[in-house]
Amino acid sequence: MDQPGTATTSVTRGLDALDPADFFDGSPIATFVVNSRHLVTHYNQACATLLGVPAESVIGTSDLGKILYGVDRPIMADLIVDGSMESIVADLYENRYRNSLVIPDAYEAEGFFPNLGTSGRWLFFTAAPLRDEDGVVVGAIETLQDITERKVAESALMKAQLEVEDMVTQRTAQLAEVNDALRQDVVRRESVELELLNRNLELSALNDKLSTAQEHLVQSEKLASIGLLAAGVAHEINNPIGYVFSNFGMLEEYLEKLFQMLRAYEMACDVQIAPEALRALQAKKLEMEIDFLKEDIPNLMRESKEGIARVRKIVQDLKDFSHVDAKPQWQFADLNRGIESTLNVVNNEVKYKADVVKEYGDIPEVQCMPSEINQVVMNLVVNAAHAIGPNRGKIYIRSGVGNAKLQGAADLKIDNSVWIEIADTGSGIPKDVVPRIFDPFFTTKPVGKGTGLGLSLSYGIIQKHHGRIEVDTEVGKGTTFRITLPLVQSDQVVQSKETKQ
Repeated sequence: MDQPGTATTSVTRGLDALDPADFFDGSPIATFVVNSRHLVTHYNQACATLLGVPAESVIGTSDLGKILYGVDRPIMADLIVDGSMESIVADLYENRYRNSLVIPDAYEAEGFFPNLGTSGRWLFFTAAPLRDEDGVVVGAIETLQDITERKVAESALMKAQLEVEDMVTQRTAQLAEVNDALRQDVVRRESVELELLNRNLELSALNDKLSTAQEHLVQSEKLASIGLLAAGVAHEINNPIGYVFSNFGMLEEYLEKLFQMLRAYEMACDVQIAPEALRALQAKKLEMEIDFLKEDIPNLMRESKEGIARVRKIVQDLKDFSHVDAKPQWQFADLNRGIESTLNVVNNEVKYKADVVKEYGDIPEVQCMPSEINQVVMNLVVNAAHAIGPNRGKIYIRSGVGNAKLQGAADLKIDNSVWIEIADTGSGIPKDVVPRIFDPFFTTKPVGKGTGLGLSLSYGIIQKHHGRIEVDTEVGKGTTFRITLPLVQSDQVVQSKETKQ
């Protein structure tokens, strides 16, 4: 068997027998060497193939600069030999160089050489100094590598990248245009939606107004119907009351005559009748309580007459309240009288809950629609009665002329005006509720107990009369409503109202 290391020893002996020039010439990397006088001393076959110039035309010359660049200029090996690499390499190679990472004092660079081949070549070259035993530079070795295919590939890749970037830029611009168009479309749609929303809100507001107007109209029609019904009932009742009242007067005269006749009979009996007949008559007189009847019948007649007179007064107040005899137009009316008529109509609502304190002032007649003002007074008085709790309270009704001021309210200095106040000692109205009390259908009463239209209708009536209605209230102490009305309406308002009617 061969001894270990025999094959290695054989190879080593074979390599030692070879000439170093054979190694240099057999290297696949294009390599050449220049001496200290810039003459080419070594130039291998790979270099001759790459540059297309045979060795015999190059060795011993300094023509590599002309071969590579087409002009007489130093190559990188020349700069290393001269020691001027650091000073002029940047100018010659336009920053396409770097220090070698493997060999000290060596440089690497690349460049395009249009004189090589049919369309030029890209070369990557390295140059390193050659030193003697004392470290003195005696020459330089330089290698060349053809990187044309890599550069072509990089150029193609760069072109493709630029094309892609251009496409991306164009696509981005297109997307930006589309996005801008979409944004504008969204803005237009939002504008249209906002307009539709505003129109919807306007339609809703108009619908609410129509509903309110319809409710007011229905309520007004109901009130008018109630007024006509009350007037008709009052008229029908008034006729029989008239002749009953008249008959009572005649009946009083007849009873007086009968009583006179009865007294004459009693006197005659005392004088002329037989004792037995007298005793029988006296017994009958006691049995029938004739003395009591003579005292009680006049009292019954007087009380009945007072009752009928009271019914007649109520009927007259009902007629005054409904103003059945008045034309539906503006007229001058006594507001104090209207208040009295209204109080008689709502007496049943008030008498069990509160005492009514009247403090009327001496006020002139006011141009108004009396039935509507009576309706306002009725609403406020009924509300005042409902606001009083289980304990009996008081309702104050006042009227006056001029600039008297409602406590806690703005100074209502209206010349040529009258005012009416309706105050109660009830529960009062919470402050957060006060701004809504004149809204249609708003009520603090339980469901089914109120329509929420009383104060709304009252507010509308006072506005129509160019007056004011204000409220001063405190929870637990009571509420005061104040109505202020002008004495005379303007001619234009009256004519306009009467034309509409």
